[in-house]
Amino acid sequence: MRTRRAALGTIAGAVSLALTLSACGETSESSSGSTDGTIGIAMPTRASERWLTDGKSVVKDLENKGYKTKLVYGDDDPKAQVAQVADLVEQGVDALIIAAIDNKSLNGVLKKAADADIPVISYDRLILGSANVDYYVSFDNEQVGRQQARFIIEKLGLEDGKGPFNIELFAGSPDDNNTRYFYDGSMHLLQPYLDSKQLVVRSGETSLDKVTTLRWDGATAQKRMSRILSESYNGKTVDAILSPYDGISLGVLAAVKEYGYGPDGKDLPIVTGQDAELASVKSIIAGEQSQTVYKDLRELATVAANMADDLLKGRTPRINNRRGYKNGVKDVPAYLLQPASVDKSNYSYVLAGYYTPEQLK
Repeated sequence: MRTRRAALGTIAGAVSLALTLSACGETSESSSGSTDGTIGIAMPTRASERWLTDGKSVVKDLENKGYKTKLVYGDDDPKAQVAQVADLVEQGVDALIIAAIDNKSLNGVLKKAADADIPVISYDRLILGSANVDYYVSFDNEQVGRQQARFIIEKLGLEDGKGPFNIELFAGSPDDNNTRYFYDGSMHLLQPYLDSKQLVVRSGETSLDKVTTLRWDGATAQKRMSRILSESYNGKTVDAILSPYDGISLGVLAAVKEYGYGPDGKDLPIVTGQDAELASVKSIIAGEQSQTVYKDLRELATVAANMADDLLKGRTPRINNRRGYKNGVKDVPAYLLQPASVDKSNYSYVLAGYYTPEQLK
């Protein structure tokens, strides 16, 4: 294998690799008898099914290409993640793939990675404020938000003039750059109906800083939804809830069920989601959660693995978005995949091959 410095010298800007790590996360090291180098993979948490899938998929794809891997999970602790990434840099990994917990906490350690000629790929969550992020791989995040909003618009019949309806808004973690893209995508379609009063947010909480959910935590979302119902829905019904992620979706559903929504009470509101996690897909099949956005994590892992392989072998990685993702210091070249909306009418074929029929029982 060519040296890191020689390989990176052929690609402008490929000098650092971003990695999401955690204090209590254990390092999983895999080897397939490879000679092409070692790649560090930092994922944000083991508390979410999707990040476990991401980690396993990236490891599998890299090992199939002949690399050794070091996989760590940050368990939602930004300081621990920084320490983990620093440890990977000290170990001399050849590249880093990082899904950041806090998108602004890694700047110092990424400078160390750049000084060591270790390229950085920001995985799904764009790392902000650092020149030492070489590439970004993710899904079209504004499209995720638009698919969630479009589902609400169609199910409520807003384009046909129906309404008014009550809606509450939830967003992701304030330290995740994707949160703004999801929310902006949704509000691009929902705002006209809010302006016309076809949609009413009875809580009055509409600005992004009022609706975020730290660490995407379902229990935090449940607590906020319970407060909103108690304060703003005495004698009123919530008709829809914009939720950006399945864990949040299940949290708000738990709250509304505690307040008498469900088979023996008021109709459950429309509740969107994201990631097509198994628990939420089962909830959709059962008629509770209404929709989720499916992102094939296997494809995302493949793109990240191909990108790392290209960087280390002196090739220019394939991208399809050069200037759309600004991290405050630079335009980070990106490759974006397309998501798909999933509901009870189409889950069986959209998710075919992702879950087995036995898993969905």
